[in-house]
Amino acid sequence: MPEAYIVDAVRTPVGKRGGALAGVHSADLAAHTLAALVQRTGIDPGAVDDVILGCCDTIGSQAGDIARTAWLVAGLPDHVPGVTIDRQCGSSQQAVHFAAQGVMSGTQDLVIAGGVQNMSAIPISAAMLVGQQYGFSTPFAESPGWTARYGEVEVSQFNSAEMIAEKWDISREDMEAYALASHQRALAAIAEGRFAGEIAPVELAEGTFAVDQCPRETSLEKMAGLQTLAPGGRITAAVASQICDGSSALLVASERAVAEHGLTPRARVHHLSVRGDDPVWMLTGPIGATRHALERTGLTVEDIDLFECNEAFASVVLAWMKELDIPHEKVNVNGGGIALGHPIGATGTRIMATMLNELERTGGRYALQTMCEGGGQANVTILERL
Repeated sequence: MPEAYIVDAVRTPVGKRGGALAGVHSADLAAHTLAALVQRTGIDPGAVDDVILGCCDTIGSQAGDIARTAWLVAGLPDHVPGVTIDRQCGSSQQAVHFAAQGVMSGTQDLVIAGGVQNMSAIPISAAMLVGQQYGFSTPFAESPGWTARYGEVEVSQFNSAEMIAEKWDISREDMEAYALASHQRALAAIAEGRFAGEIAPVELAEGTFAVDQCPRETSLEKMAGLQTLAPGGRITAAVASQICDGSSALLVASERAVAEHGLTPRARVHHLSVRGDDPVWMLTGPIGATRHALERTGLTVEDIDLFECNEAFASVVLAWMKELDIPHEKVNVNGGGIALGHPIGATGTRIMATMLNELERTGGRYALQTMCEGGGQANVTILERL
């Protein structure tokens, strides 16, 4: 089977809610990384076969196939198409999978995969809320078929995070200690310049925006003072991913494209898969998906040098680590969504850019990425450094 290679990956700095990127139109936000990727790789943009972007809540500035719009906003060739996909939090990771599958099938040679989300401008679940305003049914509760299968149950990421904490016996203190480590790791990574190679600074009226805004100095004492999201619960805002804004993109190439365009690939896609799990539990998907990926590849936890599991909530990652016996020192070593933020549609390729750079920095061979997704799903990508 033909190989799929990762040539390069770029991202914006992540802007906090109401922060540096809040006023940037989503199409311009995505166009920035697309243009930066084309410039960095030196490819002829006219040779790109497709542009695949992940994005959720595709209304307003994110409506109308933003992948296509962003490519045109970037001033790139008209004949190159674009498509926008929604696999919830895993949207841009799935974009990478579709790009790699196109290359591995032999039908495409150069594909850009990425994602964008301006959560300041378009709040999470805005599409569902707008639909309710116009009298449309919700995706779950008002479907007779859904109710017949799952009953009258609350489908909520917050409820799932609480259920996971209870089932895996993860205390609030455990989650707060994990969240603190996420911030500390992210701040250390920023101080050491670990993200500099993957960030394409954004020029704004007030100056150059080049450093992630979400990581902060905090403490266990500050976290302990927060109210739980549910009475008697364990989840607080401190142990959840931050609402934020950003975009990211990477270039996937075939062996033929690498040779024809004189490219130097940085990694090979060793494995890609996606699995489903109970949609009511929703956030447990990475456990089964990671187990499936390791079984399919014959790799073990010990063979993987770096893991990235998106920090939607601390309980998600802690349960995944506990279930699969994955050591914390290999996981999210530069912080995760709790510290760096989770711009939903862009997170998959944001994480992959960071993972790729860290794999090169440390000299490791394999890195595995996974993330929980709405509907009880999880993608897994394993990269091999070249």
